[in-house]
Amino acid sequence: MRWRDREGSRNVEDHRGRQGGRQGGRFGLPFPGGGGRKMRMPGRRGGGISIWTIVIMLAFMYFTGKCDPGMILREIAGGQGQFPQLERQQKSPQAPRIDIDPLPDTGQDFRRPGEQSQLGKPRPQNAEMKDEMGKFTSVVLRETELVWQKIFKQMGRTYKEPTLRLFEQSTQSACGPGMRAMGPFYCPLDQKVYVDLHFYGELKRKFGAPGDFAQAYVIAHEVGHHVQTLLGIAGKVQARKARISKRDGNALQVRMELQADCFAGLWARHADATNQILEDGDLEEAINAASKIGDDNIQRKTQGHVVPEAFTHGTSAQRMRWFKEGYDTGNMRSCDTFNATSL
Repeated sequence: MRWRDREGSRNVEDHRGRQGGRQGGRFGLPFPGGGGRKMRMPGRRGGGISIWTIVIMLAFMYFTGKCDPGMILREIAGGQGQFPQLERQQKSPQAPRIDIDPLPDTGQDFRRPGEQSQLGKPRPQNAEMKDEMGKFTSVVLRETELVWQKIFKQMGRTYKEPTLRLFEQSTQSACGPGMRAMGPFYCPLDQKVYVDLHFYGELKRKFGAPGDFAQAYVIAHEVGHHVQTLLGIAGKVQARKARISKRDGNALQVRMELQADCFAGLWARHADATNQILEDGDLEEAINAASKIGDDNIQRKTQGHVVPEAFTHGTSAQRMRWFKEGYDTGNMRSCDTFNATSL
């Protein structure tokens, strides 16, 4: 990806080196009425994690759709497999439909004839971003800001830029505590994207998805959730999930995640059309990353079998398909995963 010497976003909070606001307990959340008591978790030596922290983490994951609770709990427990696995079922659930406003037709080129692109013009980096990965993340965020500003302007709306927080190990969000094991996430309550840059190393080593554009895809996907929040899609999904079963809620969450993948592909198309950010192999890096972090692939790696009813992000094939749909069309209307008859 061509990103060096380009403008970085001013909406980055660098919390690396901080301890996630801990005060006397993990994530600073004492057990209610218990003076900060902790519960020991199986397979973990030397201390434990507060019960209240677990409760808030589970609520956080339900609200954001990040992984399945069992996977995160197994990570906390040291990967000892002490938690019961879900029963297999033969058929994948069909998500109940929700009514959302039609997505706009955004397939046209942003530029008028003869107009010079202003997207990503070389400018000084943010002074506070001294390290390579911090600068890269800041630039990618800025590129998403400029693309979505243009799209929202076409829609007759104003794009409210999200904030991206860099953290290490753990942090606090308005949705609850975040930690490295969750991977990057978006919190709609504070409209912030949270990234522990250590995840990029995991993406390369554990999932076999190297490359800077694979990393850019991850950021663009989380920004896609911000777009869903601004358009009211996220609120409607959450309201619907509160009235249906967990199984159907998971299926609905899959459609939401696949739409964020489609928005990430759409961003790549428009950013490249206006500024030629893509280099040879970049698209392949993003598509490979989408494949490696599909629910089916992750479940095979972590528990040895696939449980479709526990999917919250979609299969590898689905994630690749919808990223490519966004990139190939460059049109938001093509990203209506909620009314798609086939994912």
